[in-house]
Parts: sequence; C-alpha cells; structure tokens
Amino acid sequence: MDLPAFLRRKKPGPRVAVVRLQGVIAAQGRGATLNSAGIGPILARAFKAKKPAAVALIVNSPGGSPVQSALIGRHIRRLAEETKTPVHAFVEDVAASGGYWLAAAADDIHVDDSSVTGSIGVISAGFGFTGALEKLGVERRVHTAGKDKSLLDPFRPERDEDIDRLKQIQSRVHDAFIAHVKARRGERLDLTNEDLFTGAVFVGMEAVEAGLADGVGHATDVLKAKYGEDVRFVAYAPRRPFLRRLAPGILDAALGAVEERTHWARYGL
Repeated sequence: MDLPAFLRRKKPGPRVAVVRLQGVIAAQGRGATLNSAGIGPILARAFKAKKPAAVALIVNSPGGSPVQSALIGRHIRRLAEETKTPVHAFVEDVAASGGYWLAAAADDIHVDDSSVTGSIGVISAGFGFTGALEKLGVERRVHTAGKDKSLLDPFRPERDEDIDRLKQIQSRVHDAFIAHVKARRGERLDLTNEDLFTGAVFVGMEAVEAGLADGVGHATDVLKAKYGEDVRFVAYAPRRPFLRRLAPGILDAALGAVEERTHWARYGL
C-alpha cells in the first residue's frame, strides 16, 4: 500500500565529516596549535564514525613543524586508505608551507580567490647576541663533548661550518616536502613553473594554474555539487578542558598570540 507523501519517511542525505585544521603546526605551543597528538583522535572519529561519504578538511594554517605536518598528513592518508573514504581540502586564508602539506594529503584542493597557498620551502630564523653578554658584564660558560654540539650558538659569531650544516638539514627537509607534493599532486602539477618549489606563494587562481589546487570554490557549494543538495555536514573538533575554558592563563594566552602572529604575518595576514 502506498503511503501518502507526508507519511513517507525521507531517506537522509549522505554525511560529510568536517574537520578544521587551523593554527600554527607545532609539537607544543600556546594558542591554536596543530599537532599529531591533538588532531589524531579527531581525525579518527571523523573517518570512522557512522562511515561518512567523505571527509572535508578546512585548512587555515601558515605552517610550522615539518615533522608534525608529515605525521598529520600521513595519518590522514592512512585513515583514508583504511576506510576507503574520499578527502577534500578547502583553503581559507592560508595553507602555506606545512599548511599546504596538510592540504596536499587530500584527494583534491579548493581555494578562495584570495587564499594564499604554496610556500614549499624550509626556513630557519633566529637572533645573534654576539657581544651582548660582555656589555652586560656576564660571563657565559658552555662545555661540550663534540665540537658540533653547540650548533648555531646565538651568543657567538656564526661559523661557516654551522651554516653549511644547517643548509644540509634544510635541503633534506625540502626534498621530503617536494616528494610529498609530487606524490600527492602528480600530473596535475605544472613542473614548468620555476617558482613551484622555491618557497614562493600563490594566490587563488594562481595555485590552480600551477597545479597546487584543483579549483576555486567553497566547501558548501563544492560538496553539495558532489554529494547532492541534501548532504549533511557533521563537524568534528577538539574538546577543550573545562578549567581551561573557564579561566585560561592570561600570560599564556598573550604569549601564544604573539608567537602565532609572527607566523601569520609572513603572509600579510
């Protein structure tokens, strides 16, 4: 017997799990920090809870630790392969350096017209305080076993051998980054673009033309086009401890804001 239309139960639309990857990538830090230990359980729930049709990554990160970037990226791929779930990345303000590493873990990447992406390179920055202690009348005493143990000591003049060693380290990390991007993006990359792996950034459509992204579009519009107008979005996010929500440390929050600001400022944000 056919039921009246108002009594028919409409079949729910497909579920898409949404995970926000926002903040500086670091093993430890203050403020909005992304790391494998923190985001890992959230990713596991997103991929495995009620078998979603897809997982959407909302990426907004200026980068940070290459190791944490690799750990998170590999965790995304492992879960995607285990559950056979497609992954889509959507870039908001920026997915640069380690942030792009995370976006590249997805099967496709969409950006806004003004999104900043790329920055496929490695950077190390610091300060030199040569002579500062002497002016203050302070004697510094450092004793090491191994001539390279005090590498790039900020309280002594730079040594050529220290700089050479640092560049070797950076080169190896850079090679790993390039290999990851090539493995994930494949033939979509425009390898004739001389700026692709120089650390240069690409804005909006520039990223699409370089093969770093697949199109310009926002999550809701793109996912509805892929999975239908009745697609359901289920957000997964970390749970902040009750006491931290109630009374976060003022000094800790202030220091975290300064640290985070320096990362975002590199991209004019």
